Amino acid sequence: MSPSTRDRAVHDVPRGTAAEARRPPVVLGTLSVRVDPSAEEMAIASALEAGAALIVVNVMRLRPYPATIMLLGPGAATLPHEEDLEAVRATARRAAELGIPTELLRVTAPRPVQALLEIVHERKAGMLVFGPDLARTRRRTFRRAARAVRRGAGCLVWIAPDGWLTPDADA
Repeated sequence: MSPSTRDRAVHDVPRGTAAEARRPPVVLGTLSVRVDPSAEEMAIASALEAGAALIVVNVMRLRPYPATIMLLGPGAATLPHEEDLEAVRATARRAAELGIPTELLRVTAPRPVQALLEIVHERKAGMLVFGPDLARTRRRTFRRAARAVRRGAGCLVWIAPDGWLTPDADA
């Protein structure tokens, strides 16, 4: 992992860094699968153009494994086959190699899209690129998530592979 890429749990991320103060970050979100190539390209190009940081957010559904969660913590509730971690890390690594300040957040939550939107709001993102790989995501899940993202982001939204949408596109 590149030294300029940070890979942390969401609760370990420091607030108020210099990059956050200068420009609103670009958030690239996916749902426990690799990022669509067009979404990766859009997020990296947007971060470079704006001189902003890139936050890659991989959100996973928290499955009800009470004993595992109590004994080992929420990170152990995600099995290796339920997450495409190395592909998501490669996306963050490519951005960092271009000189973009990059963070990779792995978030496990009962409501993944809501967790993604909370990060967008907490970080005061200027743009959300939502791009889970459609070949690895159920169509119904993607459509429902994309609709929720458009309605709740409160910033510029680009959904792969279709293109630009605004938060009030369904209104």
